[in-house]
Amino acid sequence: MEFEDLLGSRWSCRAFRDEELPDDLLTDIFRVAQRTASWCNTQPWQVLLTRGPATKRFAESLTAHVRENPPSPDLEMPAEYRGVYRDRRRGAGFALYAALGIGREDKAARDAQSMRNFSFFGAPHVAVITTDRLQGTYGAIDCGGYVANLLTAARERGVATIPQAAIAVHSGHVREFFDLPEDRLVVCAVSLGWADEADPVNGFRTERADVADAVTVVDR
Repeated sequence: MEFEDLLGSRWSCRAFRDEELPDDLLTDIFRVAQRTASWCNTQPWQVLLTRGPATKRFAESLTAHVRENPPSPDLEMPAEYRGVYRDRRRGAGFALYAALGIGREDKAARDAQSMRNFSFFGAPHVAVITTDRLQGTYGAIDCGGYVANLLTAARERGVATIPQAAIAVHSGHVREFFDLPEDRLVVCAVSLGWADEADPVNGFRTERADVADAVTVVDR
């Protein structure tokens, strides 16, 4: 596909088949993402990629942890969603629940759907993205660029993905599970695999703001 088509057709997959991706395909996707530009070419991202029993163990461990423990993020989470940011967030959530036939008043069903984040929506692989602690904000920004390129490289090869900040909200447990050293901070995770096209949740799409809503041209 052309680059614009790749961006326009990518979506966050919330139902995967359990079939693992071939090793050479995984390597190819991450090889392309490795070309991401970074501050002074530091390339601060390091990735923990699960497959096979490791994905299942991580999902079971993380789900059990989330049910009993408060958040423990490495990076500061948004303090509040206001104005247009709140509206966009709510709009995406309402559209998701509508695709699944979940009413706004059905808190139990909404909570159950939210918990699916921690079993990676059935994906056979999850990539945990970490940054170097000393690189600070710019290290996290570089990791954001890496994640964007990872999603696009996967889409070009027909592989479905979903970037998940929800995993990083529980960085303490992620750190413990993978025995991460103190110099690594958990930024987010990306679950990936083949999409379950039969699941109605994968018909849900988010919208994007107009360019004029995001870009102000200064010419004098």
